[in-house]
Amino acid sequence: MQQADVSSSRVGEPRRSRALEVVGFIVIGALLLGAIAAALASLYRQYWGPSAFAERYVQLIADGRAADALTVSGVGVDSEELEAAGLPGFAHDALLRSSTLSNDVTDIRSVSERAADDGIIDVTLEYRMDGGTHETTFRVAQTGWSGLVPTWQFAESPLAVIDVDAHGSWRFQVNGFELDKRQVSPAGLGAEPDDTIAMLAFAPGTYAIAVDTATTEADAVNVTVTEPLTPEEAAVEAAPSDEFQDVIDEKAESWLSEACGSRNVLLPEDCPYGYRLDNLVAPGTQPEWTIVEYPEIDLVPDGDWWSIRPADGVAHIEVDVQSYVDGSISHISEDVPFQIDGTVDLLEDGSARIQIGAPLLR
Repeated sequence: MQQADVSSSRVGEPRRSRALEVVGFIVIGALLLGAIAAALASLYRQYWGPSAFAERYVQLIADGRAADALTVSGVGVDSEELEAAGLPGFAHDALLRSSTLSNDVTDIRSVSERAADDGIIDVTLEYRMDGGTHETTFRVAQTGWSGLVPTWQFAESPLAVIDVDAHGSWRFQVNGFELDKRQVSPAGLGAEPDDTIAMLAFAPGTYAIAVDTATTEADAVNVTVTEPLTPEEAAVEAAPSDEFQDVIDEKAESWLSEACGSRNVLLPEDCPYGYRLDNLVAPGTQPEWTIVEYPEIDLVPDGDWWSIRPADGVAHIEVDVQSYVDGSISHISEDVPFQIDGTVDLLEDGSARIQIGAPLLR
C-alpha cells in the first residue's frame, strides 16, 4: 500500500511541470505580443499615423524644402477651395519657394489627435517659431494602404493667404525676396499702385514684408502665419528714401532759383511768388529775384503716391520803380513770403513725376 502512494506522487509531478511550462509559454507569448503591439503603436505614432504625416510636412517647411512640401498630398489648393474658405479665388504662389521661408520653426511635436466627421482626423502640432510657442491644427484623412502602412493626405490645404498692401511702391520684399505688384496681381500690367495682392503662404511660417528700393523704403512688417486657409494682412506704408528725398529737394530748389528766379518780371508765370506795383518799373531796369529761404519739402501719403505738404518759403525782390505822379525813381528791396505744394508720382519705369503747383518737373 505504501508503494502505491509513492508511485502516484511521481506520476503527478511531470503533469504539474508541464502545466507550469504551458502557463509560462502563455505568459511569455502574451508579453511578446504586448511588446510587439506597443512597438507597432509606437511606430504608428512616429512614422505611420496622421500626426507623423503632419509632422513630416512641417519639418519640410522648417528645413526650407518648399518644393518637397508642395508635393505632399493635399497641399495644393484651387480657387474653389479658397473661395469656400472666404478667401480670394486668385492668390499668387510666388511665396511658395525656399527663398522666402524663414526656417525658424523648431521643436515640432504632436499634442493631440481628434476624430472628426467623415473620417477626418484633426491633428494639432505644437512648435517654436518667431521666439514663441504656437499651435496649428491640420485636417488629415486616410487615403488607403501601402502594404501594411496607411497613407494620408490633407483633407484641407494647409496653405494660408497673406494680403499684402504695399502703399507707395510698385515693388516690395518678402523675407528678402523682391516682387513687383504687376508680376503677381491677377490684373498684370493693368494693376493699380494701391492694389492689395493676395499671396499663398506656408503655414506655419513667418514673413517680413518690407520696401527697399532706390526711391522708396519702409520698415518690415512681420506676419506670423499659423492657421491654414486663413487670411493674414500686411500693410506697408512706403516713403521716399533719403536719396530720393534729396532728388526732390534738389528739383524744387532748382525750379525756384533757376526757372522762377531767372525770370526778371514782377509776376513770373507758373511760379508761387510775385509782386504787384502801383507804379512802373523804372525804364532800362528789371526786377531781380532771389530765394532767401527755401521751403522744407515734406511728403505725406496721398492716394496712390504722395503729396507735398504745404511749405513756406521766402523770395526777395530788388526793383527800381518810377512814380506815375512825378516820375521820380525809388528802389524796393523786399522779402516776399510764398507757399508751395504739389504731388509726387512713381511711373511704371521706376522714374518719378514731380509736380509743384502748376509746373511739371521731371
